[in-house]
Amino acid sequence: MRAKLRSCLVILGLFSALTVTAAPNAVVDALQAPAWVQRGERRLPLTPGMELENRDRVLTGNGARAIIQFADGSAVKLGENVNVTVNALNQPKNGVFTAALDVAKGAFRLTTDIFRKFQDQRAINIRTGTVTIGIRGTDLWGRSDSEKDFVCLLEGRISVSHPLGEPAELSEPLQYYGADKGQAPGPVASVDKAQLLKWALETELQEGAATQQQGGRWALRYGRYSKVDTLALYDRLSAAGYATKIKPFRFGGGYIYEVRLMHLVTEREAHTLADKLARDLQAPRPTISRF
Repeated sequence: MRAKLRSCLVILGLFSALTVTAAPNAVVDALQAPAWVQRGERRLPLTPGMELENRDRVLTGNGARAIIQFADGSAVKLGENVNVTVNALNQPKNGVFTAALDVAKGAFRLTTDIFRKFQDQRAINIRTGTVTIGIRGTDLWGRSDSEKDFVCLLEGRISVSHPLGEPAELSEPLQYYGADKGQAPGPVASVDKAQLLKWALETELQEGAATQQQGGRWALRYGRYSKVDTLALYDRLSAAGYATKIKPFRFGGGYIYEVRLMHLVTEREAHTLADKLARDLQAPRPTISRF
């Protein structure tokens, strides 16, 4: 009897292993809007759980933050007013995950899952302005703006290059490599922890700001309106970088509609966002509820 039970468990285990699907290459984990994804000719508001595709361009607005989770366990944190293109997303059979990020503008931080820091199953390349970074399992912070392109190593090892300089390697925490716009890069140098902490604030989720995340159970509910008024509000929020959904309800011989902004983490943050949208977009006051 025990032998039969053991055989059944083995078969079930094999079946489960065969039916497991690969994790998405890149998915939006958390968000403090406004933010968008430019996908071909379409510009869509970013939303938690959204899977990113090759050639997607992620844009964040004033005061925004976004966290994108990669299939290998690493994640990229984006600050405000970022313009970054995602490419080369791939999970080949050899298990080496690949990705390429082209940061045209803004601050970012690449972090690695604590349980995967010492594996080499990733090949991620990042270009921040004129500085190109080759990564094999590490943590780093970088920025591209109108004056300078640079990267600072937090942990691990990275190779860096610039079209006007010689390639270099950063292997010690707090090492720094950068170049002023139109200039050759300076030598590898070091920064102090105080400076790093100041930079880090630019990419961390902001305290007290409204955070949307998969599993967030609070929502703003606008309605209930006619179809014309609903679409007008939906378009206004979408254009401003806030992803919403439309829920229809039967009313008399037809329908009325409700616009919902979902996935907010706390009730307090839901109230904060409702106040912000009323102030900045003249949006009507919503009902705040838990789902």
